[in-house]
Amino acid sequence: MTTATPARTTATPTPWAAVLRTETRLFLREPGSLFWILAFPTVLLTILGLIPSFRDPDEALGGRRVIDLYVPVSVLLALIMAGLQAMPPILTGYRERGILRRMSTTPVPPSALLTAQIALHGAAAIGSAVLVMAVGRTAFDVTLPGQPFGYGVALLLATASVLALGALLCALSRTTKASAAIGSVAYLVMMFTAGVWIPVQTMPDTLRRIVEVTPFGAASQALDRAASGGWPGWVQLGVMALWAAVVTGLATRLFRWE
Repeated sequence: MTTATPARTTATPTPWAAVLRTETRLFLREPGSLFWILAFPTVLLTILGLIPSFRDPDEALGGRRVIDLYVPVSVLLALIMAGLQAMPPILTGYRERGILRRMSTTPVPPSALLTAQIALHGAAAIGSAVLVMAVGRTAFDVTLPGQPFGYGVALLLATASVLALGALLCALSRTTKASAAIGSVAYLVMMFTAGVWIPVQTMPDTLRRIVEVTPFGAASQALDRAASGGWPGWVQLGVMALWAAVVTGLATRLFRWE
């Protein structure tokens, strides 16, 4: 007499999970993107921190040091690299090679690919931000954010803004060459407004007011204020939220899968 053995069943991953797993493997095989997103902002902060004058308190900055200002700037640099330099060429390349069109004939929606890319680059950018703050604290005695919750809110809004800009760049670019060209211009503009070359806090008043209506100018001020222990300005948070909402709407309207 024999007894039937119940068949073992294995959980089948959902199409969305399968796409995310595949895109994660491909993302981890790109050392260039990983370096520019995860390592470069920390490398830049380290180089600046090795300049002796940047570690000295400055009366013009209220007794703060230049290196203290460059921690939030380096955090924003990671977001810019992820949203404007790394993500757009990938999605534009998928469209140019017809991958998105072929996906539309399968049970997996092309939006799963877009969601996976946004999630991966957003997570990498936030991971880089954590690394920047850790190195700033351990190597150059930069204090951790005095208002951590406010800092987190500002960081999430800044991440949403840059990923929305990256999605809009993908929507406007029909080829990878066009994506690279538009992305390079946007990259330089956003680097300036984030304060990579001149910290926003040290800009002339008129220029600072102009820069503060950009997503990264507002983010730089919000992160700096939260790092100092205050709640990020509601105006700066509102600017970032408005940019994220408007640009997301434009990207959704203009994005084409083929």
